[in-house]
Amino acid sequence: METNNMNVFDVLVVGELNVDIILDKILGFPRVGKEIISKEMNLTLGSSSAIFASNLSSFSTEVAFIGKLGNDNFSHLVLQSLTAKKVHTDFIIRSDLLRTGLTVVMNYGNDRANVTYPGAMEHLKESEIEDEMLKKAKHLHVSSVFMQPGLLPDLLKLFERAKKMGLTTSMDPQWDPSEKWELNLPKLLPYVDVFMPNIEEFKYLTNSRDILSGLKAVEPFCNIVVIKDGERGAHLWNKNKLISKPAFINNKIVDCIGAGDSFDAGFISEFVKGHELQRCLEIGNLAGALNTTAHGGTAAFKNMGQIKRQAAENFSFQF
Repeated sequence: METNNMNVFDVLVVGELNVDIILDKILGFPRVGKEIISKEMNLTLGSSSAIFASNLSSFSTEVAFIGKLGNDNFSHLVLQSLTAKKVHTDFIIRSDLLRTGLTVVMNYGNDRANVTYPGAMEHLKESEIEDEMLKKAKHLHVSSVFMQPGLLPDLLKLFERAKKMGLTTSMDPQWDPSEKWELNLPKLLPYVDVFMPNIEEFKYLTNSRDILSGLKAVEPFCNIVVIKDGERGAHLWNKNKLISKPAFINNKIVDCIGAGDSFDAGFISEFVKGHELQRCLEIGNLAGALNTTAHGGTAAFKNMGQIKRQAAENFSFQF
């Protein structure tokens, strides 16, 4: 293993980039050949990876991003939004031949339906992630692997490189739109220090009916597994035991967009600082709950001072 003495960033995020058009107060459900009305619309930074990076930065963590964009108006919005959150964007690749991705989010209470145009996010390749980029970070986080078919075939190679350079690593696989769930966990997970699916993703990826049977399937080759379980909180397996932490309940939910990504941000912010895993799990749950107090995935997170105030006011939590 190489010793890394060139660290500039706490976390290097590799992931997809797109904008979100969020529709609220929709009068009915879409039907082919008919038109319905939405009473509210918001255009904002989208993509699970970008929400994670933005909110992680708000936890006083130095963050850089690697992804791919077009060279269009949506790309300007993405870059401006990340920069405003103090995320380093110099590694982001822009292409005149591709268009920036877009997701239309249709909110219905605590649930939603999404339609995504992947655009440039499908074209990022492992070979474009240079060693010099990895050497500048302490930790590598990869998200939304199924939304990045250009990266997915060489995902193992990326994690092998990162571990060889001495980085700690994490991955949130996110949902597979094709629902094939083709990810070679026995080969990949030994190189992933923290594996972070939600409960449904975990069951599909492990072909299991519940958490315990899924953990039994991955136990021979996994490191730390963190499973997000919505209002039931989150669970952590560290080879020795299963730890569960209850959720922080928000009775006045604005929306749930990005709650899982915010959980990841809270957890990893503590993990890279070397805190105990139970503390990481607790701050992950807190961040997921804070996310639901504002529209979109990033509005609830500005800086550490604001996070502490909101945690105290909304959930009586003191850092």
